[in-house]
Amino acid sequence: MQEKTKILVVDDDPDIREAVSIVLEAHSYQVVTAVDGEDGLAKLKDERPDLLILDLIMPKMDGFSVLKELRDPRRSKYAHIPILVLTSISEDHSRRRYELETGLELNVDDYVEKPLDPPVLIERMEKLLQKRA
Repeated sequence: MQEKTKILVVDDDPDIREAVSIVLEAHSYQVVTAVDGEDGLAKLKDERPDLLILDLIMPKMDGFSVLKELRDPRRSKYAHIPILVLTSISEDHSRRRYELETGLELNVDDYVEKPLDPPVLIERMEKLLQKRA
């Protein structure tokens, strides 16, 4: 039996985590969720997902900090995991904030704005997963 593709969803909003989980499970994906960036990094290590869906604005450790952490050479073993940002902040504002904070380009594979549009989310995810294969 073939293993399901595993997706890690990192978002502090339980309604978003649930909605994304329902959509992904309906398309036969295995879903692991995390409530903030710290939880997300721990689950990344334990679960080894095939794709990361990341919110940017969260308490404790936000998505910008997660992206910064993932650039650390000590975390290079996660560099192959595609990152799809799912957030209510427009892409231009997100990129500008990240670049100002880090001096680096916001390096994510794709970007989907909330509110969640399930067909768009699935289409973007599948493109990223195909590139990775």
